[in-house]
Amino acid sequence: MAVDRAERALLRHVVATLAYRGGKAIRDLPSGVESFRPAPGSRSPLEILAHVNDLFDWARHLFGGEHFWNDSIPTNWADESSRFHAGLAELDRRLAAADSLGFPAGRIFQGPFADALTHIGQ
Repeated sequence: MAVDRAERALLRHVVATLAYRGGKAIRDLPSGVESFRPAPGSRSPLEILAHVNDLFDWARHLFGGEHFWNDSIPTNWADESSRFHAGLAELDRRLAAADSLGFPAGRIFQGPFADALTHIGQ
């Protein structure tokens, strides 16, 4: 499915926004904060970051025309932070390429990208 330049540019802008806002949120986290839970049953920062990374994986699968979801088990803050940056770089690389996306840009935005934007604010 062809994605016009404006849609692709919008998705790349969202990736840049996630990189900027998410990068600020995960940088220089005080020791021990990654496991903090504000309430019983809530996600810790480490679990939120792993979930955002899972959303990036989902988006990459959507780019390839496949609807695939995997709940990963969080590893540690350093690994999940590296996974975050690598995932963003891969999303941007795929959006910069001329390849068509497997799903409409609106579906990709409303699914993994909108969800990731919500969690970055947590």
